[in-house]
Amino acid sequence: MSSFSGPEPAPFLDVDIEAGTIGVRPEMLAETFMHDCPELADDATRRLPRQSLSIVQQPVRASAWQQVPTTYLICSEDRGTPAERQRAFAGRAQRVVELDAAHHPFLAQPQPVADLVLGIA
Repeated sequence: MSSFSGPEPAPFLDVDIEAGTIGVRPEMLAETFMHDCPELADDATRRLPRQSLSIVQQPVRASAWQQVPTTYLICSEDRGTPAERQRAFAGRAQRVVELDAAHHPFLAQPQPVADLVLGIA
């Protein structure tokens, strides 16, 4: 994530430099990440965690995709990670699957995600 975005955080992110954390703005969760499963947004908002800023400040030093077969699931309706950006990431995967889903396809479309995972196994 250290190379993911520009110099300013995305508008849906809340950065707390003092605490050293980053999180999704609760009021933006549903529209940005869960617009295809809005019935789950209230519960998800209550569970929103904050994460260490280190996730956006440190480059990845090792990644399994270089040693093991990989599949990338592109979520074409994701408003947090645009599909074109996902397609660039997916260029390193051996297999790419695209689903008309937002950021949490395992919540909005669990069966296609389960079928994909079971098909890989």
